[in-house]
Amino acid sequence: MKVGYHGHSVISIETNDGTRLIIDPFITGNDLTDLVLDDIDVDYIFITHGHADHIGDMVYLAKRTKAQVVAIPEVCHFATSQGIENIHHMNIGGSFNFPFGRVKMVFAQHSSGYEFNGEMIYMGEPAGFLFEIDGKTIYHAGDTAFYSDLSLLADDVQIDVAFLPIGDNFTMGIKDAVKAARIINANVNIPIHYNTFPVIEQDPKHFVNSLPKDKGKVLQSGEFIEY
Repeated sequence: MKVGYHGHSVISIETNDGTRLIIDPFITGNDLTDLVLDDIDVDYIFITHGHADHIGDMVYLAKRTKAQVVAIPEVCHFATSQGIENIHHMNIGGSFNFPFGRVKMVFAQHSSGYEFNGEMIYMGEPAGFLFEIDGKTIYHAGDTAFYSDLSLLADDVQIDVAFLPIGDNFTMGIKDAVKAARIINANVNIPIHYNTFPVIEQDPKHFVNSLPKDKGKVLQSGEFIEY
């Protein structure tokens, strides 16, 4: 299995059987991504919440690839309104066994809205995802503040890799992300959602260096972890 980072909060997963997932496909307007929109071929698109830098190119990508969009119902409703038919609704606390593995939608402390035709559309609750695939557990926190119930994730599973936002201003910053990493207790923590815009400029090495040895790793855009 290959797990890749592609700038901002864009994560890709390719399973051992060749199934391809992308999370929060913010490609257009993302100067940090290594991905070329028309070269992306995926089977599933997971959306953590409705902000433009996470919905990103969901509509275009879903229409071109026929990938299934997996998101909270309000995001799915928006996708349907844009002509996307292959969707899967989930909600906070729910799990589902997909052909490639099991996915649970979990809390994130944030907000969620999408500006469309001059109006702000409510896009439901923000979320994170826990993926159990090929014997490994991957956590994408989405956009979130620090909150103490993150510790509950460790009650259910041993997370192999956690993708945590560190940008501050809109999400937790480095100090709170370090606190989150300590209570989640993943084998490795990878920073996301930083340096895309001036207001979220951070030094990811500071995050990694604030964690116990080998508990953090900075991935460059286009870099993968392989299991």
